[in-house]
Amino acid sequence: MEKKNFNIGNIPAVLYGRSAEKVFLFVHGQSGNKEEAEQFAAIAAEKGWQVLSIDLPEHGERKAESGFVPWIVVPELQLVWQYIETHWQRFGLRGNSIGVWFSLLALRDKEIEQSLFVSPILDMEQLIRKMMSWADVSEEQLETEKIIQTDFGQQLSWEYLTFARQNQINKWKSPTAILYGDQDNLTDHETITAFSFKFQCDLTVMEDGDHWFHTMDQLIFLTNWLKESVGNK
Repeated sequence: MEKKNFNIGNIPAVLYGRSAEKVFLFVHGQSGNKEEAEQFAAIAAEKGWQVLSIDLPEHGERKAESGFVPWIVVPELQLVWQYIETHWQRFGLRGNSIGVWFSLLALRDKEIEQSLFVSPILDMEQLIRKMMSWADVSEEQLETEKIIQTDFGQQLSWEYLTFARQNQINKWKSPTAILYGDQDNLTDHETITAFSFKFQCDLTVMEDGDHWFHTMDQLIFLTNWLKESVGNK
């Protein structure tokens, strides 16, 4: 499969597949990188799609950078989308986890032919409040201290919570298919069901699936779901 590395502004990118009129933007999640898109690109290429993937701040080639926060990532995704719109005629979106939430904020007004979400974060305020309960941190404490490090590796931020509250996902018009593991501890069943109903998404739930699809059975399920979903709106 053809592969080209380049930069969009200062953002490292990789483009997979032969020249085509349609492209998927791949947006990785926390601890991911742009090369994660390669397996998906092999599937998409069979149906005539190229795949463009980027490194978000603090990931991949940008590990030394700070800025894995929505007020930095969202404008970057909008810049990348401007590049996409000048080079292709048809557009798709493939997102993982928090990469989905960033994309929902950045691309809510765009004409996207198909979106494919795996283990999406859909309600960031709810997730932050869940992590606050895990860490036994009150809202008053977070407002006072502004930033609190947790024992499970996540940083709680009052600025982030405030941003999430002020930027709820209330608009999404792309035909969307979602893959969700029923053991996902970050996004609740009620949240994924409500989002899917509100925006008329095709929801697939994997029994015994985790937030991170990583076991052999989970990866096989994910691969089969992608093969069935690409181009099937």
